[in-house]
Amino acid sequence: MAAVRFTFALLVAALLGGCASSPAIENLHEIAPGVLTGAVPQGDDAFRELAGRGVRTVISVDGAKPDPAAAHRHGLRYVHLPIGYDGIPQDRAMELAKALTGLPGPFYLHCHHGRHRGPAAAAVACVVAGKIDNDRAVAAMKTMGTGEEYLGLWASARTAKPADPEALRSLKVDYHEIAAVPPMAEAMVALDLAFDNLDVCRGAEWRSPAGHPDVHPPHEALRAREILTEIMRTDDFKSRPADFKGLMEASHRAALEVESRLRGSGDPQAAFDALRKSCSDCHKPYRNTPRK
Repeated sequence: MAAVRFTFALLVAALLGGCASSPAIENLHEIAPGVLTGAVPQGDDAFRELAGRGVRTVISVDGAKPDPAAAHRHGLRYVHLPIGYDGIPQDRAMELAKALTGLPGPFYLHCHHGRHRGPAAAAVACVVAGKIDNDRAVAAMKTMGTGEEYLGLWASARTAKPADPEALRSLKVDYHEIAAVPPMAEAMVALDLAFDNLDVCRGAEWRSPAGHPDVHPPHEALRAREILTEIMRTDDFKSRPADFKGLMEASHRAALEVESRLRGSGDPQAAFDALRKSCSDCHKPYRNTPRK
């Protein structure tokens, strides 16, 4: 009876626009019956919430390492299928759709904040699996706040096509709980986290935010600077175009200035704005541009 009530609740939520708000999980929505999406589940409360909603498989498309142990404590399986912001390749779209048709459901797909890659991946997977059409996929991404600047993600949702059922059934996928991520992508994940923490500190007037004494503003600026330093030492960085290098060097200078001002008595806002701008300027051509 509980399973029947849960399935009916999912159907009602889908018909009412997909909102499935939760205090434990940011940006939680349902994109199709039995397919939820949102932010990364953090802590036992989040995984308990998912288990309570009947979820059996959690799929991360984020570059950061998932927490399978926390999922296991609540009887959930984790699958890691990371994607970038530039779009969802056809082979990854097929793997996601195969998961929705071959693994135990209901499902929860997530990225970090639950606004961009997670909703796009869920939308594309549902189209390829034959659960929704392109119009509904695009509408769902709009509802969940996917940024207009992520042209590749939008293009993937608009152009995705239902897979041949036999091709999907015969597809063999070796799912992993933690997938290998290229070093540059892994560094960018860490840099995003440091930047997010700095942004939270900015909202707390450049102090540690309430409830997070471990998030120390000068240390987060130091982390950002050190990550950028290490990126600039790699062969990958050295092989990149001059424009990319210049933007990364600008980010490094800005991070250094933020750290210096946070350790001194100056206002770090202008330096933080410069860091935000250099990152945004780099993301436009090198992270958000659709795959060719």
